[in-house]
Amino acid sequence: MEPVCLLDLHIDRAAQVVRRGDAVLPVSGLSWRLLDCLLAHGTAVVGFDTLAEDVWAPAVVGEDAISQRVKLLRQALGDDSRQPRYVRSVRGRGYQLCAPLQPPPRETVAAAAPHPPRRRRRVLAAAVAATVAVAVGVVVLAWPGTGPRSPADPLLQRAEHYAGIGQASNNARALALYQQALQVDPELPAARRGLARALAAETCLYNGPAAQAQQAVLEANRVLRGFPDDAAAFAARGYAYDCLGAMPRAIADYQQALQRDPDDERTRASLAYLQQEQGHLAQALQANLGLRAPERVRFREVQVARELELLGFTDAAARRHERNFQLYPDNVFANIAWPRSLLLMGDPARARVVLQQAVARGTPHPQLFRLQGELCLMQGDGAGAAQAFERSRQLRPQQSMGQTLAGLHGATPASRAWLDARLAALNGQAGDGWPDLAVERALLQQARGASGPALVALHQAVDAGFRDAAWLRATPLFAPLRTAPGWAPLLARIETAVAAERAQVLAAHWRPGDLDGLSAGPAAGTR
Repeated sequence: MEPVCLLDLHIDRAAQVVRRGDAVLPVSGLSWRLLDCLLAHGTAVVGFDTLAEDVWAPAVVGEDAISQRVKLLRQALGDDSRQPRYVRSVRGRGYQLCAPLQPPPRETVAAAAPHPPRRRRRVLAAAVAATVAVAVGVVVLAWPGTGPRSPADPLLQRAEHYAGIGQASNNARALALYQQALQVDPELPAARRGLARALAAETCLYNGPAAQAQQAVLEANRVLRGFPDDAAAFAARGYAYDCLGAMPRAIADYQQALQRDPDDERTRASLAYLQQEQGHLAQALQANLGLRAPERVRFREVQVARELELLGFTDAAARRHERNFQLYPDNVFANIAWPRSLLLMGDPARARVVLQQAVARGTPHPQLFRLQGELCLMQGDGAGAAQAFERSRQLRPQQSMGQTLAGLHGATPASRAWLDARLAALNGQAGDGWPDLAVERALLQQARGASGPALVALHQAVDAGFRDAAWLRATPLFAPLRTAPGWAPLLARIETAVAAERAQVLAAHWRPGDLDGLSAGPAAGTR
């Protein structure tokens, strides 16, 4: 508990005070306990489990909560995660101090000063003792070591715990706890950022209304007004825009967050997903494979499998999809990806069996029921398809594609007036960066019997980044269009774009091990 120095920081461990020069830095509560734990280990790497036990126990926290607290500590110290001076992250392991601790410099002023007379020394000693007593009292009152930085900290810790689990009921618990934390401390930015992300997750993952993601944008904006360089607030707002389908805004905010905090793995994976949707498959795969702690990113394995699938590495992708389906039964996207992959590989019978298992797991999502509708159409079960597409629409009634599919394949055939009205509504929408809007227009034009405009719309989807030629071949949704003269050139265009991305991956030093033995030469088709 002796005072120590970490570069230019003077740290009094007994008083729990950190100074830079004459300035006392705002390190207290959990931030102090985190720093003290790192100090106790010197320059050794302190693992996530050790930090959770020494700093948070008896509370149970995940790695996201630890990372957020490290960010707060860095902010208090004036540290930069891009070029850390005091605390650095160690890939997949934990955190460590950037420099060895040093004893404080010896005071030379007292030794150099002339000794006062004995009586005066006694008076001075008494005065110094009184001053020290007052100073220690001030320090204890101002920087309590055992109390939380905010009275809302216990609520915040539990909220972060539930938010990190990733299930609908736990996200609802996290929302309630974040709101309670803000009632206790309305100016607590970590609680407002957490609330923003949990609100957006309700829209993105748990079929909540778009209004919740819109509220998430407002909550993140409130943090950024007070803290314009808050990386986590940019990330939370980017996620909300992502859930609202505003791709350009989401990408801009994700990039702002990563400029300020390059160690934010979750945001890097979210950005990689949007790059995948833009057709930058090699770039997205490289970003996901380059994550330093991939086990902390919930959907990373699903994204890697999907990127391999789009690149045409079907066998490698299928192995990963099947493994993800087995290991992550509560991961909604793993539950969608494996039966969908089976459909793309030409095995609809097995896809139906696996889809039944996925639906029974209790992770409802519009794409699950859209896939169910496609499989029903392949069997000639129009009534079953209508029911599945309607369930998909009901889950997220605000989504345009769900409305179109339910209308096209409903019990009542879509009228020409309805088709024209839907097309007019879509044509009046500004581009949001996603190719889905163009795919939806193609479905409507096909239903009108206009194969030429339908193919034009699909080419527009390719312009926006659509690369799923395997789905176009497999889905019954575009069966009437497959005899059109422009169908084969459309698929060839996608294959040419994918082949260039595929060659880039095969020639790269970072390519995954399950591609060993493949060359960068052109492949014969997607499969």
